[in-house]
Amino acid sequence: MSASDPIRPAPELPDSLRGRLDHWREQFEAAGGALPADPLIAESLGPVWTGSEFVAQTCIRQPELLTELIASGDLTRAYPEDAYVQGIDVALAEVQDEAGLGVALRVLRRREMVRIAWRDLAGWAPLEQTTAELSHLAEACIDGALARLHDWQRAELGTPTDRDGEPQGLVVLGMGKLGAWELNFSSDIDLIFAFAEGGTTQGGARELSNEEFFTRLGRRLIKVLDENIADGFVFRVDMRLRPFGDSGPLAMNFDAVEHYYQVHGREWERYAMIKARVVGGDRAAGERLMQTLRPFVFRRYLDFGAFESLREMKQMIVREVARKGLEDNVKLGAGGIREVEFIAQAFQLIRGGREPALQDRGVLIVLERLGAAGYLPEFVVRELREAYVFLRNVEHRLQEFADQQTHKLPRDEAGRARLAFTMGFADWESFAKVLQRHRARAHAHFEQVFEAPQTRHAENDALDLQSVWLGNVTEEAAEAQLAAAGFRDTAESRRFLEVLRASHSYRALSAQGRARMDRLMPLLLGAVGAVDNPDTTLKRATQLLESIARRTAYLSLLVENPMALSQLVKLVAASPWIAKYLGQHPLLLDELLDPRSLYIAPTKEELLGDLRERLAGLPPDDLELNMEALRHFKQANVLRVAAADLAGALPLMKVSDHLTWIAEAVVDEVLELAWRHMVERHGRPVCTADGELCDKGFAVVAYGKLGGIELGYGSDLDLVFLHGGEDEQAETTGEKPVALSVFFARLGQRIIHILTSQTTAGVLYDVDMRLRPSGASGLLVSGLGSFTEYQHNQAWTWEHQALVRARVVAGDPTIARGFEALRRDVLSRRREREALRREVVEMRERMREANSRDAPGLFDLKQGRGGIADIEFMVQYGVLSWACDHPNLLVHTDNVRLLAGLAEAGVIPAPEAELLADAYRAFRARTHRLTLQEQSTVVDENELADFRRAVIRWWDEFMLS
Repeated sequence: MSASDPIRPAPELPDSLRGRLDHWREQFEAAGGALPADPLIAESLGPVWTGSEFVAQTCIRQPELLTELIASGDLTRAYPEDAYVQGIDVALAEVQDEAGLGVALRVLRRREMVRIAWRDLAGWAPLEQTTAELSHLAEACIDGALARLHDWQRAELGTPTDRDGEPQGLVVLGMGKLGAWELNFSSDIDLIFAFAEGGTTQGGARELSNEEFFTRLGRRLIKVLDENIADGFVFRVDMRLRPFGDSGPLAMNFDAVEHYYQVHGREWERYAMIKARVVGGDRAAGERLMQTLRPFVFRRYLDFGAFESLREMKQMIVREVARKGLEDNVKLGAGGIREVEFIAQAFQLIRGGREPALQDRGVLIVLERLGAAGYLPEFVVRELREAYVFLRNVEHRLQEFADQQTHKLPRDEAGRARLAFTMGFADWESFAKVLQRHRARAHAHFEQVFEAPQTRHAENDALDLQSVWLGNVTEEAAEAQLAAAGFRDTAESRRFLEVLRASHSYRALSAQGRARMDRLMPLLLGAVGAVDNPDTTLKRATQLLESIARRTAYLSLLVENPMALSQLVKLVAASPWIAKYLGQHPLLLDELLDPRSLYIAPTKEELLGDLRERLAGLPPDDLELNMEALRHFKQANVLRVAAADLAGALPLMKVSDHLTWIAEAVVDEVLELAWRHMVERHGRPVCTADGELCDKGFAVVAYGKLGGIELGYGSDLDLVFLHGGEDEQAETTGEKPVALSVFFARLGQRIIHILTSQTTAGVLYDVDMRLRPSGASGLLVSGLGSFTEYQHNQAWTWEHQALVRARVVAGDPTIARGFEALRRDVLSRRREREALRREVVEMRERMREANSRDAPGLFDLKQGRGGIADIEFMVQYGVLSWACDHPNLLVHTDNVRLLAGLAEAGVIPAPEAELLADAYRAFRARTHRLTLQEQSTVVDENELADFRRAVIRWWDEFMLS
């Protein structure tokens, strides 16, 4: 879909241009040319010939060129994408040597540039079509010329080969606008040459190194394209973007290229590589090189250092514009093409590694996607797109006039009239007004995106916290500044800053890292001084910074985003757990950028959609990348839950709900990842359960907190794996079949591996499998039939207690239905209540003796007498005793709703059940908050004492009387 319509010339040709048109007509007819009879083409002569002296003079010198363009129909039609490849093949079919190659390319180039300029000036082609055709023309010329030069040189010097004797070819990377299919009318083409491996030529008169062979080939290609001979040039070639610039080798092998960017690559080179694309030569090898270089361009973390780097690049351009008087330059001046490109590419450098959709080379496409993702407001995207299209069209009108690379607006009256007319305006004043509006909008948006927050802070803040951090003031002055900022123990905070500044972690930073830390610390001090506990928060926050400072991009994120810094300080002040969590997972700093989403925990459906969207853009066979995405998804959403919890936006039950939904989404996707891997290797298992054909034949059963929808921060996952493949003779359907039991055992192992492996992003979840039949000594994955037999005939009472909170959270619906039927059957078995009660009480006492941390004056919220475990055991006893008469007790797995079910069944009086539920909620809410404060769940005995007494009283009455 086009982002722009063609620019139609103004309806009336200005009188100042009419004489020029008449002059061109006379000369054309004098040269033997026949004016077009087609009314459409005849009407276009005015804007085309007055707009482009290059086109008019070419037609006068070669009237037959225009005749042929009209007769072929090429002048009035858009080319298909492969037209230039076919055209090059025809044009070069009879070429025998380099001289002939150069002439043939220039003849073709002249014809096609006349055609492209004509269609643009006549208003028949939109901007995207014009730039795409220019780019395809350049690419076809490069590739076609290189193919012939390579063949000729190989015949002269032998074939370059790798260490295995396989032939090699040159790879040509197109940079900048050529790489993005955005070439302008009279643009240079920026190229980089590379080849796969070092080696030597074979079959020549003497042996040459591959580097020498490809360097010679590159020079010949540049000469054929760039040399200005009687027939002109094809494209001006610029090789300065190659590694080490003009001083570097003309062609380098892939290892050397990769090493250069890893060791020497600078920020502006990342910017340049965004648009890089293979435009000629060995394309398969070139794509391998591009994949190798992708991590240099697109970092997996959010790299807000790009703002700083692009800001510095822009300042260099501003100084150059001022020095050379280029304010009227539509590319480099304020609000020019480059500023729009900088906006798009800054977001690409920052977020492209995490969001593949932003890796597209096209500016207009990237702007659209930034708007769709919410990174730029819709009106900003619209205004930037409109400005970019307008400015690029102006650029083409300027360059099409004389086929010269210029971006400067004309100052002469005729030039202004010509530009205004070809841009669709009646006069210069009308055109200049619209041009200025577009430039002003683009510049305003550029300034807003690239504004340096630390500069604004320094201008508006009377405090000199920069000098405090750098130690440039006396101790008394520093403490006075800290007191004015809001600190209380100013002497201690000052000493803490001195220790930090002298620490190895600070001194070990690179020069860039220290500079970024020095910009950040005054901002941090100002934000920390505003919270209720500034001195404690300062220590937490700086400890976090020390843990992430080696990745200076994280420092840039906080420098460039005052909102993120303020949210960081707010959360760190509220919770040392969050401070440590962010230090362990600094990628989560991205979540601080938008407080609107930070404090709103997603719904279950939103979580599932978010995770699927994150994984959809990843290669399904790249396990490491998928594991990283899963970990970041989990960590980001746990942070959002914790933030909402601290803000009071989520009650206890909702906190556990959201933490449970996160885990369910992760387990479901982990199963899918492991399943795809196993099926690719061994084919699908075919099995049945209760006579019904299974889908996967595998299910994940959650016990404990996950099963009971009561997950807390940092909870393990208690899991059991079941399958339906108990036919010992059955195998999978693939080329490498295995027994079903083997398939499912390996599937279970892979699930545990994905969940528990330590990666750079940490561990997804710790997993406890001890609730499976026979515990740690039992099979990792159980058949549904054998599991059923075990639960009926071998399981202990405590295993049936655990079954109360068990449910399937992922996998085959058939297996899930089989498990649910088994659970109902086992839990609704009629039991001798007194014997059951004694057994449950004995089990609880043993657990209390082993795990309770009760002590004089202290209360263990989880295991102490009157605590969480007592309520859970009462609920489990109630379900095991009365589910036989009240099947509704088998509907839910969480304790609060089970207590309500026991009240409804008349087992526990409703007021007592509600009191127990309130106590349970209060205890768990307190454990959540203590976890976020990194404090023990053993509290003062007077805390929640009324609830504790109520639980003890009901335990004694319900379980002991």
